This record gives sequence, C-alpha cells and structure tokens, in this order.
Amino acid sequence: MTTSLERVPGWAKIVTAVVLVLVVLFAGLRWSVLPGLGDVFREDTHDRTGPTLLESIQDISRYDAASGNFQVVVDLEKDTKYLPDAVRGKRTLYVGAGTVDSYVDLGKIRDEDVKVDKDRTSAVLRLPHAALGKPALDPDHSYAVSKQRGLLDRLGDVFSDNPNDERAVQRLAAKHIGDAAKDSELTARAEENTTGMLKGLLGSLGFKEVRVTYGT
Repeated sequence: MTTSLERVPGWAKIVTAVVLVLVVLFAGLRWSVLPGLGDVFREDTHDRTGPTLLESIQDISRYDAASGNFQVVVDLEKDTKYLPDAVRGKRTLYVGAGTVDSYVDLGKIRDEDVKVDKDRTSAVLRLPHAALGKPALDPDHSYAVSKQRGLLDRLGDVFSDNPNDERAVQRLAAKHIGDAAKDSELTARAEENTTGMLKGLLGSLGFKEVRVTYGT
C-alpha cells in the first residue's frame, strides 16, 4: 500500500525541506532560539566616504542679527487628467522645519556713511537695510507624514530609484518658509539688534551718543 508521503515528488520534498530550514533560521533570529545566528545575519554599516575637499573660502562681512524658526505642512499632489488617482497619481504630506537668518551687510558701509564729531563722543551711522538669507531645512525635524501613490506609480517605484519626489516637497517647503520670513518682522528685529550691538560697542569705546539709521 502506497502512502500519501511516498506519492510526493522528490523536488517537492526538497523545496519543503529548504522552506522549513529557512523558517527555523528566521525563527531563531527573532526569538533567539538559536543563539549565535544573529552574528551571521547582522548588518554592519561602513562609512567609505572619501576625503572632504575645500572648494573655496569666502570672506563674510555681514552681521547675523536675528534668526527665525518656521514650520510648514506641505501637501503636494500630482495627478493625471484622464486617469483616477488610484491608477496614476501621487500625494505627499511633508512637515518641513527650517530657519531663516536676517543679517546686515556691514561690508556695504561707505566712508560717507560714518560721521564722527571732533571730540569722538558722537557718531552717526547709516547702514543698509537688513536682508534675509536662504531658508535652511532642518533634516532632523523634517519628515514625510504620508505618501499616497497610484498603482502605476507604485510599479514604477519598484524598478527605479527616483529621489525627485522628496526634493520637490523639500523645495516647496523651503519656498513657503522663505515667503513666511518675508511677511514676518524678522528684518525689523535684525535692524533693532544691530543697532543695539553698535551702540554697545561704540559706547564701550567712549562714544556717548550713537545714532544708527538704515537705508541706501
């Protein structure tokens, strides 16, 4: 009499045995049933980055007088006109956190912008208006909340490595942060802080009256 086990093809027995071995191995890794196997499948990280090259040095004459911290939730959606979102489309929710510095460029001060009396007790300074630096995203506090993709987009991601989607939301976050900085009182605060710094500095040098104005 032939049993059901004897009717199983040889190749099926081999596949079953391999599957069982893999199950045991992974179970041992997860539940520590087989000590020592963790070292076999351990993933090590190696930093093989080459030396960092100094490309240029720029002299900075600006005084960073204020810095603003901003956060924005970017909702970026890309869809196709004649296809539903479930088939072709992307939507990303991204939290962007970053800073914008406001500075006064002291390198633009001309000789005629500084007036000092004969006794060197009074000074009048005319400075350029404060400007805004470029938004700088904080990678430690910026992250994607959710990513929704259509079927065709999911299939495309399997066969390609496309970081452009992440860059797109990052650029959009930086743009919104820059726009918010323009609408804020950041430049006014920078001019106020610069005025306080110069009055304190010149006061320590013996000047009793210091007046600071801004404009071209």
